[in-house]
Amino acid sequence: MLQSIEGVYKNGKVQLSELPSDVSESRVIVTFLEAKKPQTKKQIIRFGMFSGQKQSTEKDFQITEFHGDTEDGLDWS
Repeated sequence: MLQSIEGVYKNGKVQLSELPSDVSESRVIVTFLEAKKPQTKKQIIRFGMFSGQKQSTEKDFQITEFHGDTEDGLDWS
């Protein structure tokens, strides 16, 4: 009897999402489906992006952090 079970191939191993029923040992055929491309998170700025010879520090990021506009009448707390 043929069974199809979804799984993931990672680091040279196949991890099944569930165990096959009534099978203790069997030959298998593994079919690789289209691989998902890793999604990269868009970043506007990253550490050291405009550093040149000088690296950005944590203090540089704290200085540029937005804490709200006191003149807009909104509560930014």
